[in-house]
Amino acid sequence: MSKKTEKEKMLAGEPYDAHCEEMISIRTKIKHILHRLNVTEYYTDNFKLVINELCPNSAKDIHLEPPFYCDYGENIFADEGVFINFGAVILDGAKVRIGRKTLIAPGVHIYTARHPLSVEERRVWEDCVPVTIGEECWIGGHVTICPGVTIGDRAVIGAGAVVTKDIPPDALAVGNPAKVVKYLNQ
Repeated sequence: MSKKTEKEKMLAGEPYDAHCEEMISIRTKIKHILHRLNVTEYYTDNFKLVINELCPNSAKDIHLEPPFYCDYGENIFADEGVFINFGAVILDGAKVRIGRKTLIAPGVHIYTARHPLSVEERRVWEDCVPVTIGEECWIGGHVTICPGVTIGDRAVIGAGAVVTKDIPPDALAVGNPAKVVKYLNQ
């Protein structure tokens, strides 16, 4: 029986050490790619190559407005037509699925990492759970999406909302914590 690496534990949703040499090395490599992305001349072939290197599991037409920040990139699964505006942060220790033609406004933060409440445990481990955003959603400016959340197709999340629980399809959710205030297209 072989022992799992910390990355394998992370991807399996198990507690792992995010501060070990293995994980720091991976994130350091990604930081170099992010630097290239965030300083490369926009709308050039090289810019698209850097995006595809950073997010190899996303559609080739993903649109990222720099600056953009993430932990790993390879765990971002954005379908065709996804637009991510300035200043987005995606902490993608677990899979972040973004459905086709979803629009993400400036300053949106998406988190998959969870940390224990106990300081003793928090010193040694964290875990990650996936985030799923449906098709044709609109995520407003400075929204925070917490670990484990699913947002249904065509949902709209109002600016500044903090999404801590699942949001159904065709819903408008606002506030902190985000609450459904209206169903759309009815």
